[in-house]
Amino acid sequence: MADKPEEPERGALAPTDEELTLTPSETLRIAVDLPPAPPREVPADEAAVAIDDVPVDPGFVASPTEPTTTSVAIVASRLATGPTPTTETSGTTPAQPAAADVPPPAARDGVSRRDRLRGETSPQPESAAMLTADRLLEVNRKTRPGPEGTWQRFVYNTTFHGVNLGDSAKVRARKELDHRIQKQFEGGARFVPVLTRKGGVGKTTVTTLLGMALASAREDRIVAIDANPDRGTLSERVPKQTRATVRDVVHKAASIGGFTDFSALVSRDETRLDILASDTDPLLSEAFDENDYNVVADLAARFYSIVLTDCGTGIVHSVMRATLQRADEIVIVSGGSVDEARLASETLTWLEANGYGELVSNAVVALNTATQGTNLVKLEEIESHFRSRVREIVRIPYDPQLAAGSVVSWKNLKPLTQLSARTLAALVVEGLPAERD
Repeated sequence: MADKPEEPERGALAPTDEELTLTPSETLRIAVDLPPAPPREVPADEAAVAIDDVPVDPGFVASPTEPTTTSVAIVASRLATGPTPTTETSGTTPAQPAAADVPPPAARDGVSRRDRLRGETSPQPESAAMLTADRLLEVNRKTRPGPEGTWQRFVYNTTFHGVNLGDSAKVRARKELDHRIQKQFEGGARFVPVLTRKGGVGKTTVTTLLGMALASAREDRIVAIDANPDRGTLSERVPKQTRATVRDVVHKAASIGGFTDFSALVSRDETRLDILASDTDPLLSEAFDENDYNVVADLAARFYSIVLTDCGTGIVHSVMRATLQRADEIVIVSGGSVDEARLASETLTWLEANGYGELVSNAVVALNTATQGTNLVKLEEIESHFRSRVREIVRIPYDPQLAAGSVVSWKNLKPLTQLSARTLAALVVEGLPAERD
């Protein structure tokens, strides 16, 4: 065999066919230096794609009799404007879009406050409750209200409204509590029964305080219904303006066409709380059953945002089932004695055993400290017990006006009593659903 010719140097010209003769078993190698290719620029309207790395086993070769398929997800880059493209084969599930491509909740549900300031409109119809003063009024020297507080007001007037130090800490706390009570609702009335197994613990008093605190802070209508199967005393806590009772509402239900007709059957106090009295005749009060309550509740739901129900003594009377079926939240009233606290706890046990566990976990306990034996009992231990079963607990302090058992004047209550009632109202409102079908 002839000697193998030497390979030409890199960059040298290769010999021609006449000068080079190779046998079939010999190999010719030629090295050529080429300039690097310029990178290709992707047009702006062309979406780039990224293919996830798929591990490949070089020693594995698919059998012709057992074909296999592999699905590779192709995710469009941020330049893409259409839906996420995917490449899939049989037996696989579509690839999920990347988390970065999912629009934020504000973009899906509507526009944010910043978007509204830019003039953008919401894709969903807005309710009238969204037209608030905070949204519509531009805060400046003219529209900003004057401060509340002795020193703050003095500085404000002395400087001819030039220096506004803002409200005092006490006023800010009051306005914050007002804001919590003024939570807006959509989708019908909210029902809040006030109940306990024992009488004489101040359940009617708590219903009155809760209703007054709600009515004094909110702009919508609040009504308290006396559903006591015995003779209730709820109507005696406000100045009586009518002798009508729940029985009259049942009889006149077909003729009640608007709020004017219904308002003629209730009594209203200085806070705008409406009270619907119970029957005063014991013979008639026994006839007030769950069907009658449903009639009254249906009418009240047409005209009021929050309906309080004074359920009377006990929890097994005929009206209780209809009351609990409509309840969005419950308030349990407990006294400060051992017996009263135990019966209030047994009320929670009865509710849990009868399928109202969700109401129990969301309940608020009003601990009336004006009952007998309160000074001899460790109230902290009672609160610790109820805190393990319900959502919140509020103490109702002793007040001479409440102890008299007569008409209650909201403005004449002690500041601590008003604060307790407003705290109870805020906790109750926070436990109610804001929206409902």
